[in-house]
Amino acid sequence: MSKIGSAIFNRLVIIIPYAWLLFFFLIPFVIVLRISLSTTAVAMPPYTPVFDLTAGLSTFVDGVKEFSFDNYVWLTEDALYAKAYLSSLIIAFISTILTLLIAYPIAYGMARAPNTIRPTLLMLVILPFWTSFLIRVYAWIAILKPEGLLNQFLLSIGVISEPLIILNTNWAIYIGIVYSYLPFMVLPLYSALEKMDHSLTEAAQDLGCTPISAFWRVTFPLSIPGVVAGCLLVFIPAVGEFVIPDLLGGSETLMIGKTLWNEFNANRDWPVSSAVATILLLILVVPIMFFQHAQSKADGEGR
Repeated sequence: MSKIGSAIFNRLVIIIPYAWLLFFFLIPFVIVLRISLSTTAVAMPPYTPVFDLTAGLSTFVDGVKEFSFDNYVWLTEDALYAKAYLSSLIIAFISTILTLLIAYPIAYGMARAPNTIRPTLLMLVILPFWTSFLIRVYAWIAILKPEGLLNQFLLSIGVISEPLIILNTNWAIYIGIVYSYLPFMVLPLYSALEKMDHSLTEAAQDLGCTPISAFWRVTFPLSIPGVVAGCLLVFIPAVGEFVIPDLLGGSETLMIGKTLWNEFNANRDWPVSSAVATILLLILVVPIMFFQHAQSKADGEGR
């Protein structure tokens, strides 16, 4: 391949992901932001556009002057939204920690397994994705309900004397999120642990470390990139999760995904719901940007 062809290929490799982000993230976000700065109207769509991009520059400038931040002010005045954001962050954080505690031993066992069975173990991890996400969540209703399989099993072996109330509680949400997002935690952890040189652990033990001490001093620090990647892959979608809280958590569950759904479909208040979505995106993206900046800075200082 010539130098010119190589340069064109390299630029295409860079342009493709940027084009993907432009068309499937930035442009939709700008549309949502535009709607959030509009006012509610009894029409279709149910908001008053503040400017029309196709009507010329003067109309665009006049529309910008009509931007309304009333929707964002409304979010600060109604405690429901603050409680929904806080509840979503807490539930997502707890679910992420539980997922990490379950996924780490699985990933560690896969990384230490013989090479011949690792592909089979990987297939078993991703096997649930072959079934519809909605069907898998509905299956947990049959398992967790008072007369479900779990209570029947516990009653039959005498562990409990009456059915446990798990469905329509936060515990059901934790179970649903951990089960649904477990592969997203296992795969990054496995990738990090599988590349690790296990002779380092053996060397630490030869120098006097116990197996537990060698794990915390050698194995876990080397797996931190996988831990961070897995936690982000679980935490970010869990914050805005709607299906699991709606089906397993019941009507009393307060999460921002359900609040956003109600604003869009029940109240038909698109500007407020767009403001909710914009703030949710900022809550998730801004800390990640600061984290990446700090990590890149630390890597630069380490060099």
